[in-house]
Amino acid sequence: MLTDQKHIMTTQLIITALAIGLSAGILSGLVGVGGGIIMVPALVFFMQYTQHQAQGTSLAVLTLPVVIIASLYYYHQCQKLGTPIDLKVVGLIAAGFVVGGFFGSKLALAINQEVLKKIFVVILFYTAFKMMEWDTIIMKWVKGLFS
Repeated sequence: MLTDQKHIMTTQLIITALAIGLSAGILSGLVGVGGGIIMVPALVFFMQYTQHQAQGTSLAVLTLPVVIIASLYYYHQCQKLGTPIDLKVVGLIAAGFVVGGFFGSKLALAINQEVLKKIFVVILFYTAFKMMEWDTIIMKWVKGLFS
């Protein structure tokens, strides 16, 4: 949408962007995801962004003002539960994320967007596969074939 219209903010664009942000925000607060898993595919499918545009937009959205409220809520609630968030670990991961994000974005922009989409999909599938523990189920099944 935005690639052809010189950033004209139509009602449809505003509603679509807000819906993407709301969905990503809800899932981010609920399970800690949102940028790559929700925003990137939604920007590609619903707003016709290129893979590069979608990834860059997702990263730009995830700046401090967006996540600060959810992060503070988790921080305070985890303290109450006796499982505090270690701000030293947060700082170390953030430092690595800043450096990694810079080099990752340079690498992403050097890769053809069709190849980048495939890499993105493989990472999403791999993550889902591991989180659902399907790798363990399949390994048990394969071992059962040979026992």
